[in-house]
Amino acid sequence: MAKKKSLFKKLRKSASSLVAEPEAPVDEAILEAIAKPKIEAPVAPAIVRKPYIAPKKTYPAKIEIEVNKTDLFGVLSLAKQAAIEDSGKSEYVGELYSIDSDEERVVTYLFHAKLPGYNGWLWAVTAAKVDEVSAATICDVVLLPGAKALLAPNWVPYSQRIQPGDIGVGDIVPTAPDDERLTPSYASLPEDEELEVSQLFEFCLGRARVLSIIGRDAASKRWYEGDRGPRAAIAKAAPKPCSSCGFFIPIAGSLRGAFGVCSNAISPEDARVVSFDHGCGAHSEALIKAE
Repeated sequence: MAKKKSLFKKLRKSASSLVAEPEAPVDEAILEAIAKPKIEAPVAPAIVRKPYIAPKKTYPAKIEIEVNKTDLFGVLSLAKQAAIEDSGKSEYVGELYSIDSDEERVVTYLFHAKLPGYNGWLWAVTAAKVDEVSAATICDVVLLPGAKALLAPNWVPYSQRIQPGDIGVGDIVPTAPDDERLTPSYASLPEDEELEVSQLFEFCLGRARVLSIIGRDAASKRWYEGDRGPRAAIAKAAPKPCSSCGFFIPIAGSLRGAFGVCSNAISPEDARVVSFDHGCGAHSEALIKAE
């Protein structure tokens, strides 16, 4: 009778017969890529250029001078001739106004300017001496505003001079990137402006910027205190407020609780934003009683 081999011996024999599989070949290109990682060039940051705002224009300070006509250097005629040469015509230089001597060996002769459009201005001719014994020479000739000079107003940038109604057909008025009235749409609350989040983030179909809290407050204050708020004369004489009118369409967004649009064709406020407590004589419930 043949002996049966134990299960333990069978397993030990099968384990001893196993042969290790050969290692897979190594890709040299992969090793080289690991040893020398590729360094990508840095991406240049996006530059947002703010609109140019010109610096505040300054004018020469108006000079207050104590009238003094003592000619210390004795070159009054020479100073006036220098002013005439600078102005181009003798009639542009008037009589002596004053002689100013703030520094040692430096004197400024002031003459009335007769140039058209320069009322109250003065020709200032500066003369100087190297030492006490040398002759005085002319250093500079300038035109300065006097105490009663007529000056132009400070220049105001065009973007700050625009008023409602100034923009016409074809006019473009860019909005500054840091306009406080606006905020990026991703930074606002979707429920405030009824933004579609899926469109905004997934499909990029939303608006880039929406009204900020400052912008909403400014708009609501301007509308409410304007001609279409409760303080307008037509609203005070109205039979009922707009909130109870059938032609009143509430607007969407965070201002829906205070404003709407009039849709009554005969109303003076048709197609305009009005407050809830505004009103006019074209109210839908202003019925004529049958006699």
